[in-house]
Amino acid sequence: QVQLVESGGGLVQAGGSLRLSCAASGSIFSINAMGWYRQAPGKQRELVATITSGGTTNYADSVKGRFTISRDNAKNTVHLQMNSLKPEETAVYYCNGDVQKYSGGVYYRYWGQGTQVTVSS
Repeated sequence: QVQLVESGGGLVQAGGSLRLSCAASGSIFSINAMGWYRQAPGKQRELVATITSGGTTNYADSVKGRFTISRDNAKNTVHLQMNSLKPEETAVYYCNGDVQKYSGGVYYRYWGQGTQVTVSS
């Protein structure tokens, strides 16, 4: 079994910062890409940022220059530093990871349960 657990969400004023963390645990041999997505009420889930095991990052245009994704491969964790937050970024933020459970096995994408981020105006 593999679990991803997010933490760090909360209420912040517009212009403020939050740091989200996600820890993967369980039957893990390796993790390829990890990422953060978000889903606002009534909207589809959207990509925020991803990072490969080698550290290559990708960001949604809307967060470039304000958000930073990072990871610790030894600890199977991924983080999202969010600065200059906007009210429209209020959403549930989800992390995911492409996990290989044993050597030579297939990668399967696991998701966390989500953490609420609320940005007040």
